Amino acid sequence: MLNVKTGSSTKANATEAAKEAAAPAKEALDDMKMAFVYSGVQYDQDELLNALSEELPDIPLIGNTSFTGVITPDGFISSDDGFVGLMALADPDLTVGVAGLPKEGSARETGQKVAQMALEDAGMQEAPDYFYMTAPPGEEEYFLKGITDVIGRVPFFGGSAADNTITGEWIVYTDEMRTPDGVAVAFFYTDKDFANKYTGAYNETDDVGIITKVDNDRTLVEINGKPAIEQYQEWTGATDEDVAGGNLLSYAILHPLGVKDRLGDLTAIRHPMNGNDDGSMDLGNNLAEKTAVVQMEGTVDELISSVGDTIDELKEKIDGPIAAIHLVHCGGRRAGIDDRIDEVVDVIKEKVGDIPFITEFTFGEYGYEDDGNNTCGGLMLSFTALGE
Repeated sequence: MLNVKTGSSTKANATEAAKEAAAPAKEALDDMKMAFVYSGVQYDQDELLNALSEELPDIPLIGNTSFTGVITPDGFISSDDGFVGLMALADPDLTVGVAGLPKEGSARETGQKVAQMALEDAGMQEAPDYFYMTAPPGEEEYFLKGITDVIGRVPFFGGSAADNTITGEWIVYTDEMRTPDGVAVAFFYTDKDFANKYTGAYNETDDVGIITKVDNDRTLVEINGKPAIEQYQEWTGATDEDVAGGNLLSYAILHPLGVKDRLGDLTAIRHPMNGNDDGSMDLGNNLAEKTAVVQMEGTVDELISSVGDTIDELKEKIDGPIAAIHLVHCGGRRAGIDDRIDEVVDVIKEKVGDIPFITEFTFGEYGYEDDGNNTCGGLMLSFTALGE
């Protein structure tokens, strides 16, 4: 049986925070196999993780820095001095291989190497039943391609490291590795149920265009042969100020773009992040020329209510009792929700009940839908249920 404990702290001292966050797991779990850890960039991450390893010796840790806080059964955990949330998994029948690696060569090559390391750590030669990935914003798709090169198409979940100011202070880490530019994975071998619900939960408009020019994977230059900003403004009514430079990042939280998978089961959200003087826009994930892009829209009320709706959909996808729920929630959505974050806490607690859970806020979200490929997106929710 899978047993799960969560802990958290906002103590300013990283060592004291680690002790407080680890205490519930340390006191209650035998057969602990790993722990997810999400923290604030205010901490010295080496000090925090070393202290956690002292509290939970020989337990693999994996995670990343989170945007402004985490949510656990104790509520929204946040402080100007730092924060940390932990979810530990224990099960005598569970095998987990954890590995992390700073970028070596290309992102794809690094993904290949870290996958081999995780297989070795698990003592396995075959692909896992599912896996978790964390990476910094920027090359998530290529890290994923490298991992897939080694283990094939295996369901996954996870999210990109974040900071509080979008200034590149994020860190990806394990108990043995910390890096601002690399990747970490946890490979899970188990006969317990697993389900992931991956969605943007935005509304599609009737405004659709063909991507006619892309630079460097993530700069959208033209839609329908027009400068991307011009087409976006026609669709949304955005002013020149709304789309100027970094203003676009905030404006697009309620007016993002979407790309459909080949069967139409999933619309992966693409977050416009910066408006450029040449009429192009920088986005948070990769795009492909000669594919369609859909104008999406939502309200803050819908950003909040969609959390509960997505948990309901997740629970319908898993058979039997749920031992834990891991919630990857976009940091951009969190910024749009702003001081109404306690409403999100209330929604989660109402829907989850007594099931242990942890929520991190990321700058990229990973998941899949039905038989589609594993996908990286932004402004999305990737909610995962682990069966007992």
